[in-house]
Amino acid sequence: MFVVFFMMWVIFNGQWTTEIALLGLFLCAALYLFAWKFMGYGPAQDLHALQRLPRALAYLWTLLVEIFKANIHVMRLILSPEYEVEPELIEFHTKLRTDPARAVLADSITLTPGTITVLVEGDRFLVHALDKTLGDGVDDSDFEHRLLKMEGKR
Repeated sequence: MFVVFFMMWVIFNGQWTTEIALLGLFLCAALYLFAWKFMGYGPAQDLHALQRLPRALAYLWTLLVEIFKANIHVMRLILSPEYEVEPELIEFHTKLRTDPARAVLADSITLTPGTITVLVEGDRFLVHALDKTLGDGVDDSDFEHRLLKMEGKR
């Protein structure tokens, strides 16, 4: 986390001098120690986050691919004069156990063009799809499978 803090310091600062770097190192160390002492964060969480990084990057890649594919599909729907859109509501239950994983799933569905997560109650999801073809596979998506792997369930 210290490295992330320092990288953000350098990026947001916009310039590099010895004084800025030393001040950044001091402030980032102070922030990291604060998080360690008062928020229960420490090197163990850093190691855990580092171990999950490859799966998180794979998830991000899957999300970007699905967004691209859905964009193409929505453009075809909009530009096709003879196709009639058939919206639908899809209700399904997820196997995800944690609230953060459910929130990521809901956000991923909403970020994908043509679908919006309307409701999340416990493990129950209600998703609005612009068209039936966009709603296919929402209840058993690659998003959920990858999140289950990140939770350690699969």
